Amino acid sequence: MVLYNFKKITVVPSAKDFVDIVLSKTQRKTPTVVHPQFEIGRIRQFYMRKVKFSQQTFRDRLALILEDFPLLDDIHPFYADLMNVLYDRDHYKLALGQINTARSLIDNIGKDYLKLLKYGDSLYRCKQLKRAALGRMCTIMLKQRSSLAYLEQVRQHLSRLPSIDPNTRTIIVCGYPNVGKSSFLNKVTRANVDVQPYAFTTKSLFVGHTDYQYLPWQVIDTPGILDHPLEERNTIEMQSITALAHLRAAILYIIDISEQCGYSIKQQIALFNSIRALFTNKPVIVVLNKVDVARLESLNPEDQALLKSIATDGAEVTTMSTLTEEGVSVVKQIACDKLLAQRVETKLKGKKVNDVLNRLHLATPTPRDDKVRSPVIPESVLKARESKESIEEDNTAEEPEPEQPYWLRGFNSLDWKKKYKLRNDEWRFDAVPEIMDGMNIADYIDPDIMARLEELEKEEEEREKEHQNEMEEEDEDLVDLSEEQLETVNKIKQKKKEIIMEHRLLSRQTKPFIPAKFETEAKGISEFESHLAGLGIDPTAAVERMRSRSRSKSAGRSRKRTRSEDNSEEAEQASKIQRSRSRSVTSNEGFKDFKQKVKAHMLARKAQKPRNKEARKGEGDRVVLNMKPKHLFAGKRGMGKTDRR
Repeated sequence: MVLYNFKKITVVPSAKDFVDIVLSKTQRKTPTVVHPQFEIGRIRQFYMRKVKFSQQTFRDRLALILEDFPLLDDIHPFYADLMNVLYDRDHYKLALGQINTARSLIDNIGKDYLKLLKYGDSLYRCKQLKRAALGRMCTIMLKQRSSLAYLEQVRQHLSRLPSIDPNTRTIIVCGYPNVGKSSFLNKVTRANVDVQPYAFTTKSLFVGHTDYQYLPWQVIDTPGILDHPLEERNTIEMQSITALAHLRAAILYIIDISEQCGYSIKQQIALFNSIRALFTNKPVIVVLNKVDVARLESLNPEDQALLKSIATDGAEVTTMSTLTEEGVSVVKQIACDKLLAQRVETKLKGKKVNDVLNRLHLATPTPRDDKVRSPVIPESVLKARESKESIEEDNTAEEPEPEQPYWLRGFNSLDWKKKYKLRNDEWRFDAVPEIMDGMNIADYIDPDIMARLEELEKEEEEREKEHQNEMEEEDEDLVDLSEEQLETVNKIKQKKKEIIMEHRLLSRQTKPFIPAKFETEAKGISEFESHLAGLGIDPTAAVERMRSRSRSKSAGRSRKRTRSEDNSEEAEQASKIQRSRSRSVTSNEGFKDFKQKVKAHMLARKAQKPRNKEARKGEGDRVVLNMKPKHLFAGKRGMGKTDRR
């Protein structure tokens, strides 16, 4: 769990925005209408409320800033020193102190003017006191513009800092620039730090997380350090010094033995000796990187002697190559093991161990008398053992007993599989599962399975013979056809297969059913014509027949009835039935009768009335027609007309 999350700090507005926010909120949240005809007590209360609301708003927002920003005396020394390196402790405290002073000054102004407003004798005087109070508050805030701007810059930088837990298991990677620190971090963690072949690519602390022995670990990549006095080190280097000084962690000091980083082995060892004081009471591992370029044995005797001198001081020396990943996992394992051992040792030396040991109690029973109570074995068990030994003696004469699993050794270790009579003796000791894929295998065992399998094979052979006979008969029918006709037949067969496959695919989907007659009419004559042409059939006659049929239908619909039809009683009855049916279908529109339809229309109109009053289209209409209401956006009047305000 990360204790310090600086990403939650509220944005600090500029001084002008701060004043605009408070005054706008005061205008929106307090009454805006007052008249000279009101009682003087009501007028005083009106303006006192505005002053008090403005004072409280200023106070709340300033208090939020002071609460969000961390106090350097209350946080971990690592973060306190890191903030001192990045932002300067004095400037930071001075900015927060000025904000605190501004808050107390605004509180005093509010109290003073509230006392004066209690004795205001007119609307004009109360209004002027209110203006003076708000003006002085805003002046104080405008004077804090530099402090607010500085705190906003600090907030933005704090939000970009990595979330480092100072108390968890940590590995710190340090050394000269361009020796392979970021490459090691990318290999052992899920981080993705920029790696470039030049110095000071890493300019700040980067954190990656990894797992070892089911425990989470954080690995910190520090910027490169140069070998010069502490006073001459810049901000980038001081971040590494701060992490090394304050975090309880395993130290990985990486040395580039190929000297491709631009620094010799002697310089790198000199830096190690200069910052050795920061490694006190911490496990240190010296890692010789880039062994794919230069091996330890290929170095000159002076460099080898210097590296051996480091090993004699208690630091463990190991090799790796971040390019070929040789030894990377070993370095991680060594660092984690050494840190775990040190943390356990530290806890054993602490005061909390006694509290834990006091809770442990080992119970040792005391004898109640001198009577000897030897173990008793029942007779049934002894008989079972004797029978088991006799059976085992018979089996050992035939063949050696296979080795049993440890959970079967002992009393119930008799292997009855030796007595199995199978076709192949090697099958006797095979593992037979009782449950497979969540189903009981015994439910699927069929004693007549071989006979049924033979029946299925015979049936399959008969079907194949029938299919071959049918194909031969078809081939005999196609003998007399020409090549063009055979090609047409093959196309028709292929098209039928495609239609069947398409139908099977569509049948799996959820699709509304459409009768075939409507589907063919919807396609149209031109689509039908292209369909027949694709099958290799001349579509002229079929298209002409369809067109003539459509013409006859349209002529029948447009033709007027004759007198004989009018005189015919049957035609008249049929037309009455048809009209009644059409009226029942079209007029009621799915309702039982006309009365039910009228009732539904009345209910619909009644439900629309509230929305119509609000000028809304429906339940989901959220449109705000007037985006700029006049009472919020119109300008305020000047000093001239004050009789109604």
